[in-house]
Amino acid sequence: MTDKTIIGSPWSEWRDVTPARLALGRAGAGMPTDEVLHFGWAHAMARDAIHAALDVPKLEEALRAQGWTVAHVHSRAPDRTTYLRRPDLGRVIDPDAIAKLRAEPIVRSDVCIVIGDGLSSLAVERHAAALLAALKPLLVNELQHAPVVIATQARVALADEIGELLQAKLTIMLIGERPGLSSPDSLGVYLTHAPFRGRSDANRNCISNVRPEGLSYAAAAFKLAWLVREALARALTGIDLKDESDLALLKTKAARQIPGNGTPE
Repeated sequence: MTDKTIIGSPWSEWRDVTPARLALGRAGAGMPTDEVLHFGWAHAMARDAIHAALDVPKLEEALRAQGWTVAHVHSRAPDRTTYLRRPDLGRVIDPDAIAKLRAEPIVRSDVCIVIGDGLSSLAVERHAAALLAALKPLLVNELQHAPVVIATQARVALADEIGELLQAKLTIMLIGERPGLSSPDSLGVYLTHAPFRGRSDANRNCISNVRPEGLSYAAAAFKLAWLVREALARALTGIDLKDESDLALLKTKAARQIPGNGTPE
């Protein structure tokens, strides 16, 4: 005997291919109990991702194990509550952190990588080290790079000041994106050529939703490496630099075809 109180949705097959909240069904005039409970769980996960502190020592250990040199700074937001209420403070480096960066041996570099906790420390803890591990063989051997800077209570624009202090041609900012109910751990990547304090968002390129359920580490690393090379070659980022990495990927796949039978290597 089936329970006819709960009415399924003809769209339910879509749930196998997307985490979006659709085809929830209904129980009488409301949603099924399990969907109500799942919504509460997803909302709690999103809140936790915003408020949780980044485990800096753990991240630093993972990066050093990959061979990166690491520095740690923080913004002028002294705590998480202030950070959420005063976005402007998250865009400016604390004076003590400025002194720490100036103490680093400065060698003008091609790229400065900054990892900011942003609005989801969960995203950074889960995906930042994995993305850099995928990126490293694609870029590091051909570029001069500054120490990887872990920045806490950070907004995207904080990387501009860090890149300026370290005299980098280009900054790569890995940062936790605003959590969604189906994606509390989405990692974003921002590229800015010629970084300095006051750069606008129009001067940046963005790669979004880096995580296994979204854009994979390998795909994001390929796209990021392409954008970095083009940004340095053309001396620009932002609205003037269109992402054509998909065309480069198609050319790479075509070049791997064995002549005569079209079979991949």
